[in-house]
Amino acid sequence: MTVTEFGKQLGARTTPIEGLLVFDLPVHGDSRGWFKENWQREKMTALGLPDFGPVQNNISFNASAGTTRGIHAEPWDKWVSVATGRIFGAWVDLREGPGFGTVFTTEVDPATAVFVPRGVGNAFQALDDGTAYTYLVNDHWSPTAEYSFLNLADETAAIAWPIPLERAELSDKDRAHPRLADATPVPARKTLVLGANGQLGLALRAALGDTAEYAGRADLDLTSPDLPAARHWRDYGVIINAAAHTAVDAAETPEGRTAAWAANVTGVAALARIARENDITLVHVSSDYVFDGTSTRPYREDDPINPLGVYGQTKAAGDAIVTTVPHHYIVRTSWVIGEGNNFVRTMASLAGRGIDPTVVDDQTGRLTFTTDIAGAIRHLLDTNAPYGTYNVTGSGQPRTWAQIAARVYELTGHDPARVTPVTTADYYAGKTGIAPRPAYSVLDLSKIEASGYTPADHEESLKAYLAG
Repeated sequence: MTVTEFGKQLGARTTPIEGLLVFDLPVHGDSRGWFKENWQREKMTALGLPDFGPVQNNISFNASAGTTRGIHAEPWDKWVSVATGRIFGAWVDLREGPGFGTVFTTEVDPATAVFVPRGVGNAFQALDDGTAYTYLVNDHWSPTAEYSFLNLADETAAIAWPIPLERAELSDKDRAHPRLADATPVPARKTLVLGANGQLGLALRAALGDTAEYAGRADLDLTSPDLPAARHWRDYGVIINAAAHTAVDAAETPEGRTAAWAANVTGVAALARIARENDITLVHVSSDYVFDGTSTRPYREDDPINPLGVYGQTKAAGDAIVTTVPHHYIVRTSWVIGEGNNFVRTMASLAGRGIDPTVVDDQTGRLTFTTDIAGAIRHLLDTNAPYGTYNVTGSGQPRTWAQIAARVYELTGHDPARVTPVTTADYYAGKTGIAPRPAYSVLDLSKIEASGYTPADHEESLKAYLAG
């Protein structure tokens, strides 16, 4: 017979299983019956419940005490409670990692709820006749979903069932589940890197290794109408979007404008929708081109944007879309240098071929090597840093393009005086189809440094890059 404690305060308790939380629920009752808020997003997330976004509510009615179900580890999160009756709940961590095999049990009545993270095996035994077990999940049930199972009688877990299993009612399937030694560990949700063949994509490959999947445009086109069905997105926990249309001058042409908006806005919108619907953390790379370059101090993350050209406008629009994703990081950077063709390689090549270049000397910023961007992204993810926008560039003294070019000449054993400074206006005089550039691209690094990550000095990185 269920005896529900009325008047509890809403509260949360941790358990030995990481991420498994027990909530005390206020139940209000009188001679007519009782009422409770079984799920209340605002109050419960404030107490530490992940904002897991349930999409389906299920009820399992158990006619007789002793009915026992489990142990099933599903590929989604669950919010478990009862509407009538009582259960003895048992959970076993079946996720890959040091917690594998950890057990937690507790009794659940209408005044109790349990949050069960993806990959934790869930089981219960009805303690009263007519028990209605309720659960919310954050993915739609699918016949192709992959589960992991554990036998209810596993000797290692050694769950002390109140009603012995030989007297309980079990399904044949549940009786046949494997012991812990033969159970299949549930892998963590995957990380997907988009734009994996570009400069940053290659650095992310080096930083993340085989802990991530990688896709170039030939593998996954963000502008395709088939994108929502291109993957089973619930299997992914993180998407890093290193794909973008970055040809700033080409973006000023009719064809380039179309391509830039498709890649940097339409594709990002589709990706953001997928991230929202599947509770995915979206990491998106932004640009100093969202600013107009008129600042007299380094740009902070919350400074007003005012892009000058099409490329900057598309990046600003993409950033605004990404902020609608509950779990997002926008990594804003500038003057990117990595593998492949770039300014530093061009200057080193000119120096070696005896060519004396003219380089603009009224645009100021700091080089950002892709290793620093990749390192910052990994840091944000590994430390579960607060979501939001972070500036990530090289640190140190800002320089103009001409000063950097002269330094490249010097570091490669050539006379830096061979580089002739010139204004942007003179450099592009008589040329058409040139995108406007911010004159000042220095980004404030206080926020990323406060998170525990300090980008390398860009001049030291330049030395190492040329030496390598």
